[in-house]
Amino acid sequence: MDTPRESFHMTPDEFRTHGRAVVDWVADYLENIAQHPVASRVAPGETRAMLPENAPEHGEPFEAMLADLDRVILPGITHWQSPGWFGYFPCNGSGPAILGDLVSTGLGVQGMLWATSPAATELETHVLDWLVDLLALPETFRGNGVIQDSASSATLCALLAARERAGAPYGTLTGYTSTQAHSSVEKGWKIAGLDPANLRQVPVDEAYALRPGALADLLAADAKAGLTPAFVVATAGTTSSNAMDPIGATAAAAHAHGAWLHVDAAMSGTAAVCPEYRWIHDGLAEADSYCFNPHKWMWTSFDCDAFYVRDRAALTTALSVVPEYLRNAATESGAVIDYRDWQIPLGRRFRALKLWFVLRHYGAEGLRHHVREHVALAQELAAWVDKDERLVLSTPPPLNLVCFRHAEGDGATQRLLDDLNATGEVYLTHTRLDGDLTIRVSVGATQTRREHVERLRDLVDRHA
Repeated sequence: MDTPRESFHMTPDEFRTHGRAVVDWVADYLENIAQHPVASRVAPGETRAMLPENAPEHGEPFEAMLADLDRVILPGITHWQSPGWFGYFPCNGSGPAILGDLVSTGLGVQGMLWATSPAATELETHVLDWLVDLLALPETFRGNGVIQDSASSATLCALLAARERAGAPYGTLTGYTSTQAHSSVEKGWKIAGLDPANLRQVPVDEAYALRPGALADLLAADAKAGLTPAFVVATAGTTSSNAMDPIGATAAAAHAHGAWLHVDAAMSGTAAVCPEYRWIHDGLAEADSYCFNPHKWMWTSFDCDAFYVRDRAALTTALSVVPEYLRNAATESGAVIDYRDWQIPLGRRFRALKLWFVLRHYGAEGLRHHVREHVALAQELAAWVDKDERLVLSTPPPLNLVCFRHAEGDGATQRLLDDLNATGEVYLTHTRLDGDLTIRVSVGATQTRREHVERLRDLVDRHA
């Protein structure tokens, strides 16, 4: 008769052995990633069909799990870390970020309170203050930063703070954002329980940026009608075209009616690490809140959004609930930050660790080098598109997003997009600008270099 096992846990020695194998697997994957078609080609249900119907009764060898990464998982992966990734916006990782995530997972911190791991809270506050300096953000943001999972959550938290500060019946609250703003604004408005009919879409100018005069007119009309303007969102780098809303003029219009101004710089905010691109934040000192995603263009693995508020009291008043089981002496002293009061969920991961690793590995010099490289490559591509009579550059790119279409119309544009993605060497996504189907080329993946952008250009030239 077999002796019953006393433990099924992986031993430290087993962890060391298998951990080395996993690190090698990830390193090999990243080294050879360009060999994979960028977009997955599996059919719906194909991955599940390769999995057993039931979970195993008995534990399996780790080697079998590692083998199934190649057999089952990789065919169903769209490779966001590929140098041929030009779709959506980047969702980047890097060696230091991956290792920081490993340590964070190993520590297993649940950093809801300062008391549950003081280092998790204090490191987060400190690295976000580093970013205030690196991006030349307003001094009012110092000490008032928190890491959210995404810009969508940051927008929702800002909206809830604005709703709380407005102090008016929910049915009277109005919100404003441009026609080009991210869909998370509309989604957040619904989640916050506000009337969808009270969220206004502000017209944009020829560069697809919000028109402050049109915003001022909408605000004045709503105030005159007895409504309460509560929330305005300006975007520093829209998803469709990378348009830059005029923050200062938008702030003036919003604050004239007591509305909260949130600035969403999800992808483009990282560019401000370079002094020559800090114009994207002109007027930011007047904003009530701001966010950008290090997990997009600052080589920090998903998820990591840096969210700042000018007045933390408005945020914590909206989000703080203190049941008895969370009371502790440190919190009661008022001397610490409890980040559970700065977000929607109670639990929170130790995200600051990977950001800390990234900032220490690259330094400001390294961050600036790669941002400048990507912007330069995008600008060169845009200049090439503009000279090609078969193509139409939709708008001059402010930074690293190139938008163009085929001169023969939507059908030709769609065929070009499909042909490019069918090569497996690149992956691009689309939008609509002024009703025209438009191809977006986002130059920002960690491994993307000149040769990859030149290869994309050659493919466009061949298939156009």
